[in-house]
Amino acid sequence: MGVTGTEFALLALSVGVGAVLQVSVGFGLGMIAAPVFSLVDPASAPPVVLLLAAGVTAAVLVRERGVADLRGCGWALVGRVPGTVAGALLVVVLPAKHLALLIAGVVLTGVAVSAAGYAPRARRSSVFLAGMASGLMGTATSIGGPPMAMVWQRLSGPRLRATMSAFFLAGSLMSLVALAAAGAIGAHTLQRTALLAPAAAAGVLLAGPLTRRLAARHTRTAAMTLAAAGAAGLVAQQLGS
Repeated sequence: MGVTGTEFALLALSVGVGAVLQVSVGFGLGMIAAPVFSLVDPASAPPVVLLLAAGVTAAVLVRERGVADLRGCGWALVGRVPGTVAGALLVVVLPAKHLALLIAGVVLTGVAVSAAGYAPRARRSSVFLAGMASGLMGTATSIGGPPMAMVWQRLSGPRLRATMSAFFLAGSLMSLVALAAAGAIGAHTLQRTALLAPAAAAGVLLAGPLTRRLAARHTRTAAMTLAAAGAAGLVAQQLGS
């Protein structure tokens, strides 16, 4: 499926803004970009967003190396395995319209939970279950951040970013392998990823200066507002079609 120049610019903007948030708070590229991709280029969601997110999280992990909670990541990744399999099956089974509505629902739920300030304790069981939910959501919709952000939100800034990035790098690779096995990744996916990679790189480079000037709370509030608006627009578009 081709896109116009304006549509491609919108995709690139969503990737750039999402990358800024991913670098700043440890997640967000999927929440910002996935609704836009589902509106403009549904054939690219979720695999293109997952590929771009893998690159961004790798950059964060290099920058914040040495402070990740690897034990917590291990239990989260154990949980992600069954969630990833279930998510890949959803991508194959669900019609495009239902998948788009699922993406919108995941975004709006994540925004609502974030706004409510729900903060479960990072016990082994809760980290395992969060990893499972993240695997299902991340593979099916490319939005796996909310469950992990909830369970790890008590970590300090650098430790949160490093732990989330370690988990999402490994988890994104797991999801991509599952999607490839399900036949959901092709030449279009790789081409679109290559074209949008500069937007992701620009977001990574801009994140440092921007987050130093803006309070993390304000950055996150703005991002959640954008994500909710994108999801609402996606719901309206799908219900009106």
